[in-house]
Amino acid sequence: MQITVQEAVNTLRAHEGKTFIELFRHGSMSAEIYRPLEHDPQQPHEQDEIYVVISGTGIFQNGEDRYPFQAGDFLFVPAGREHRFLEFSGDFMTWVIFYGPSGGER
Repeated sequence: MQITVQEAVNTLRAHEGKTFIELFRHGSMSAEIYRPLEHDPQQPHEQDEIYVVISGTGIFQNGEDRYPFQAGDFLFVPAGREHRFLEFSGDFMTWVIFYGPSGGER
């Protein structure tokens, strides 16, 4: 299975108005592309989550911690934790991978 960044972007663009779209699912794992516009309205998720930043820069809030991110960075968020992208550049987009049971892996 292969999905290029350009294929993912084209799929997202085809769904006008959406900021994310699921591209692949296998068992408990799903892969999405996410491109928020100006504001990241995320709420905590039921599964553990990985982000791999495709492009852009900004600040990532993970619980109480905040730190800068850039293209290529790997970010992990355990299930149920408050998190969001802040002060991100206009070209920001990221792969999102959810996996594991509801409530996260122990």
